[in-house]
Amino acid sequence: MEFNFENAHVFYMPIFCTLFLAIFYCYKSRPKLIYLLDYACFKPPAIFRAPLPSCLEYAYMIFKDNPRLVRFSRRVLERTGLGPETCLPPAIHYIPPEPTMELARDEARLVAFSAIDEVFSKTGLGPEDVDILITNCSIFCPSPSLSSMIVNKYKMKSSIKTFSLSGMGCSASPISVDLASKLLQVYPNSNALIISTEIITPNCYMGTELSMLVPACLFRLGCAAIMLTNKQAEKNRAKYRLLHIVRTHKGGEDRAYNSVTQREDDEGRVGVALSKELMVIAGETLTSNITTLGPLVLPVFEMVHFAFNFIARKILGSEKIKPFVPKFNQIFDHFCVHAGGRAVIDELQTGLRFSDHQVEASRMALYRFGNTSSSSIWYELSYIEAKGRMKKGDRTWQIAFGSGFKCNSAVWKCNRDIKASAAGTGGRDQGTVGDASPKEGIEPYTGSEETPEVRAGIGDGSGGGKEDATAAKEETGDGEGLHVKPPEVRSKVVGEVGSDMR
Repeated sequence: MEFNFENAHVFYMPIFCTLFLAIFYCYKSRPKLIYLLDYACFKPPAIFRAPLPSCLEYAYMIFKDNPRLVRFSRRVLERTGLGPETCLPPAIHYIPPEPTMELARDEARLVAFSAIDEVFSKTGLGPEDVDILITNCSIFCPSPSLSSMIVNKYKMKSSIKTFSLSGMGCSASPISVDLASKLLQVYPNSNALIISTEIITPNCYMGTELSMLVPACLFRLGCAAIMLTNKQAEKNRAKYRLLHIVRTHKGGEDRAYNSVTQREDDEGRVGVALSKELMVIAGETLTSNITTLGPLVLPVFEMVHFAFNFIARKILGSEKIKPFVPKFNQIFDHFCVHAGGRAVIDELQTGLRFSDHQVEASRMALYRFGNTSSSSIWYELSYIEAKGRMKKGDRTWQIAFGSGFKCNSAVWKCNRDIKASAAGTGGRDQGTVGDASPKEGIEPYTGSEETPEVRAGIGDGSGGGKEDATAAKEETGDGEGLHVKPPEVRSKVVGEVGSDMR
């Protein structure tokens, strides 16, 4: 049978078309690369400072009829790892405190607008360039929402996609990044702005329940604005590329679900209560998160070792075989562990076998800014950058914990060398994170005589304290910044916080 070459195109054309369509479909359906253009961290003005003597004097005035609470507050504050430059919002500086809705909105405007202005300045973008807006704030959830407040302030376009996340706790920032990355897979050539903060004015707990006083001692002013994009044209100037987001939720277990709870105490005062099992639950949740993250980042040998250890512990029992901890320091170059408190950082450092150098950013961010909730991992990243340690190709692991109970991880790859001189603005006089290193005379308490409960931030605080209310008053200092209502102050912002970190 003779083949007619004149009609060959009739035979080959459907094959070529099918092959072309298959290649085009694969090209179009491949996951879009997500880039982090830049970000900015809010830096409160010095007028909002809350040093230890001021906090203790404040506690004495509020709890003057209950010396036990004064002693407990002192023990917690001395062991948190917070420095004298951490800041509280105006409403909590008032005596008595005024946690009103309007003052909470004022705090939200202060931190969010300042960070947004700075990230617009750093990226060269404007409100009209934002296609997706996501805000996360756990406690404060007003109506209209925080995202609507931002749209109104900057007169953003009507087609913008807005989302306001609440109740996610300190782990909300990776959740927002995960949501933004999924939306950027759907909407091509788009920019996503994330505002990660915690408005602490509504969480001004002044009751007598000890487990609810701990968060009141830890949380401080903070906010981060993060600009993501899926535009390939921005690849060369973007700072980071998103590699992985891994989310773990233990809410199916009652003890995990109830480990961090906002509720009323016996007197009807609303606050956040922490369970004594919190550190154990956090460790279990982190283990589950690592189990999911491991196959994505570990080399083959580490994965095999981890898998055999996991199976052996399931069969023979976890008490007989020690858990295998992968050598994450050979995989990641930098670590941003949620600065939830000194005890949180200590436990993670021990469990993951991190060196002091690897948790330095977390400790310094905690010392300089306190527990800023979901934005803390960005203050830590800015510390690393401003130290001049971030180089092209470096991988960074951000780890965040939150109520629910959740553990979320984000892995970033540095897209270009980041010079220390470019890591923020402001000098030594502005009190940036570069001032985070404890100075002589104000180094946070690091003694070991406290009980495990108080070390974890939970306990009655009654043991070991013999001072009465009079002695507590004599030791508290002048209480600078707590006697006068501070004026409305527009904060300056240091995105990535401080060239003086070097």
